[in-house]
Amino acid sequence: MKLTKLLERLEYTCLQGEIDKEISGIVNDSRKVTEGSLFFCIKGAVSDGHTYASDVAQKGAAAIIVQEPVEVPESVTVIRVADSRYAMALVAAAWYEYPAEKLHVIGITGTKGKTTTTYMIRSILEAAGHKVGLIGTIEAIIGDRVIPACNTTPESTTIQEYFAEMVKAGCDSVVMEVSSQGLMLHRTAGILFEIGIFTNLEPDHIGPAEHASFEEYLECKSRLFKQCKLGILNADDKHLEEILKGHTCQVETYGFSEKADFRATDTRLVSAPGYLGIDYQVSGKRNFKVEIDIPGKFSVYNSLAAIAVCDHYGVTDENIISALSQAKVKGRIEMIRVSDDFTLMIDYAHNAMALESLLTTLKEYHPKRLVCLFGCGGNRSKSRRYEMGEVSGKLADFTIITSDNPRYEEPEAILADIESAISRTDGAYIKITDRKEAIAYAIHHGQPGDVIVLAGKGHEDYQEICGVKHPMDERVLIQEILAEDAVKKVQE
Repeated sequence: MKLTKLLERLEYTCLQGEIDKEISGIVNDSRKVTEGSLFFCIKGAVSDGHTYASDVAQKGAAAIIVQEPVEVPESVTVIRVADSRYAMALVAAAWYEYPAEKLHVIGITGTKGKTTTTYMIRSILEAAGHKVGLIGTIEAIIGDRVIPACNTTPESTTIQEYFAEMVKAGCDSVVMEVSSQGLMLHRTAGILFEIGIFTNLEPDHIGPAEHASFEEYLECKSRLFKQCKLGILNADDKHLEEILKGHTCQVETYGFSEKADFRATDTRLVSAPGYLGIDYQVSGKRNFKVEIDIPGKFSVYNSLAAIAVCDHYGVTDENIISALSQAKVKGRIEMIRVSDDFTLMIDYAHNAMALESLLTTLKEYHPKRLVCLFGCGGNRSKSRRYEMGEVSGKLADFTIITSDNPRYEEPEAILADIESAISRTDGAYIKITDRKEAIAYAIHHGQPGDVIVLAGKGHEDYQEICGVKHPMDERVLIQEILAEDAVKKVQE
C-alpha cells in the first residue's frame, strides 16, 4: 500500500524522503522490521522507539513515523506527527482498509462490569441472528477462533487486524472493552463507535505505570463519549455528569433511578441448591420480566446496559429473556455444580475493592456460611495482601488462604502477609499453600447452605511460578478432585 494512502487521515510533516512509495508492512517492534516496512517510533514507559531509528533503517525500513527528529539515511522517509501512538492507530485503520466502518462497533468502559456486559450483549445479539466479534479482558472471539487476551484493550494495530478478520469472517458487529489505558494511549483512535457504554467509576488503576490521578482516570474514561454516536450510561453513578462533560453523542441512561430510560424495578434475589440468581422487571423504554443466572445487584446493571444496547438492534423481548438466562462469563461469578447442599463459584476478584463487592453481594443471599478461598500474586504491592486479608476476615465466615501466582516470591511468605491482616479481624481461617489441596478442603468441608467462592484466578488457566506459567485451571482441579473422590468411594 502507498504511504500516501496510509497517511490520508493524518496531520503530518514530511521531514525527509518521498511519500509516494510502497509500504510492505507496519510495525512498532524494531525486531519485526523487514524490507519496505513502516516503523512507528513509540515513546513507551520502558523504552523509546526513537532510539531504534538507525537500527530499523539498516534493516530496510522504508519510512519512519516520529515525534521528534531522528538521524537516518536520506533514502528513508521520515514523517513527523504530534503523537506517534495516535498516528499508529490511524495508519493501522488505513492499512486494514478501515474495517471498523464495515461493522457496528460497541464499546464499553467503566471500572467494573465491562467483561460481563460484553458477553451479555454478544449473547443477546447472536441469539437474534447477528454474528458478533468480541475483544476483551479474557479473550478475543472472531467467528470460531478464540484468542487469549494480553490486554483488556489491545494495541491499535491488533484491534484493526482483529476488525479486518471479523469482517472477513462475516461478522456484522463487534463488542469490545475499552479501558482507560486504551483510551489514554490512543488504541481506539480513529474508531467511531456506534454505541459507547459507561458502567461505573471507582478509584482504580492509579499509580506510576497507569494513571497519575483519579481525575486523569476519569477524564480518560470520558473520551469514549466524544467518539461515539450514542452513549448509554449508568444513571445511578455519582460521576455521570463528569463523564458526560464535553460529550458529543446522544445520551440514554439505565439504572434504578426513575429518570433512567431503562430501569429495574421489583428486584428479587433467587436462590436454590447450587444456584444463585436475580430477577427484576424492566421498565421505561422496554417492559418485561427477566431472570439472570448471575447473582447480585451489579448483574442488574450489566444486563440493563445490554438490554439498552439491544433495543437499538430491534431485538425482541423473547430473544433478550432467553439469551440473558443463558449468558455465562468464564471466571465471573461462575457457578460450578458440585453438590446439592452448597453453592461453589469461581470469580476473578483479585483486589480488595472487587473482593469486598463480591462478598457483600453474596452475603445478601444469607448463606449459612460464606467461605472465601483466595491468595495474592507475588512481586506486587504488599498492600493488596493486607487489604484483601482484612476484607475477607471481616466479611467471610471462613477464609482459606492459599497460593495464587507467587511469581518469584515464596508462597508461604505471601500467605504470612495475608494472615497478618486477617488475624486482626474476628474471621476464622486456615492456611493451605497448595491451591488444589485448598479447593479440595473447601469442597470436602462444605456444609448445607454454604456459599463457597474461589477468588482471584477467575478465567486464568495457569499458575505463574518463577517466571514459568504452569497449566492450572480451577475447573479442571475441581473435576480432578471429584473424580479422585469417586475412586476413593469405590475402593472403600
